[in-house]
Amino acid sequence: MIKFILLSLFIFNKSFSEMPLIPLIPATPIEYEEKKDEGIVKRKLEKNSSLMVKLQCDVIVPLEIVSDIDIKALIIEEEDLEIPFDIEFNKIPEPNKNYKLHFSETKIDIDKDGTVDTEIFYSKNLNKQKISDNYVKITGKNISQEGTHKKKIYITVEVDD
Repeated sequence: MIKFILLSLFIFNKSFSEMPLIPLIPATPIEYEEKKDEGIVKRKLEKNSSLMVKLQCDVIVPLEIVSDIDIKALIIEEEDLEIPFDIEFNKIPEPNKNYKLHFSETKIDIDKDGTVDTEIFYSKNLNKQKISDNYVKITGKNISQEGTHKKKIYITVEVDD
């Protein structure tokens, strides 16, 4: 069969892209073998048919945060800073669902001295692909230890059903 197709392509000078797509359904067997005490017995099938099934499925892509946020700030003495940041999603949130952002921490003691010196403020309204009205507020007078301080905060999207 394959030799015939390749030969006809060569003779008629057609490429594979010009050929019509024909679904290949394997042939249904017309006989089957059955083991018995006497040996193998071949039997013919009385009814023989082919079945072609069409499969369709829905793929649901969850709302995810696709942006990494890296905030670097230099605090001089008792300076207060508000640093804006954006949160970007992989798609526009569905309007009929109630999404919320969940931060692992929103009030942070960055220098671990017992007083909260950094707070995260974020938008409760998630109706765009890019949310821009978020900011980190750093209160310089509450930072008592000098040096470089690092903290990882994880953000997830929650859905209220």
